[in-house]
Amino acid sequence: MKRVLIIALGSLLISGIISCDRKRVFESYQTFGEKGWHKDSVVVFNVELTDTIRNHNLYVNIRNKGTYAYSNLWLFLTVGSPDGITRTDTVEFSLAEASGRWKGSGIGDLHDNQILYKSSVYFPHKGEYTFQIKQGMRDNVLEGIRDIGIRIEKTY
Repeated sequence: MKRVLIIALGSLLISGIISCDRKRVFESYQTFGEKGWHKDSVVVFNVELTDTIRNHNLYVNIRNKGTYAYSNLWLFLTVGSPDGITRTDTVEFSLAEASGRWKGSGIGDLHDNQILYKSSVYFPHKGEYTFQIKQGMRDNVLEGIRDIGIRIEKTY
């Protein structure tokens, strides 16, 4: 009886883990070297999107070290669609509480944030969308940001 219960609980746990990410359409990161993120460096993600019916949520994923000198991060985000239209936003993301405590989950000196950028976005055209991210801080080389990424999820 114990064996059956353990197998059933294990199966539920595994299916729960798998189904948690069923919404994901795309997720990728760009890792920066030890020297940091140069102000002229543009991170580019090319994403093939085919669902023109459902809306999507767009997230920016940020991994920062505890040595990051600021509590926020300004980014320039540009989205290009298959029909040639591009839109650029300037966005600020808060990475720390007012008390100085880092937000997000973390292991050791690395802190991981998945921050909603836009909700319920409609992609009207099938094809390749380009997502470009550039740091908008005043530093020529921004130290302490280890990874930057995007995640696109279906909304149900």
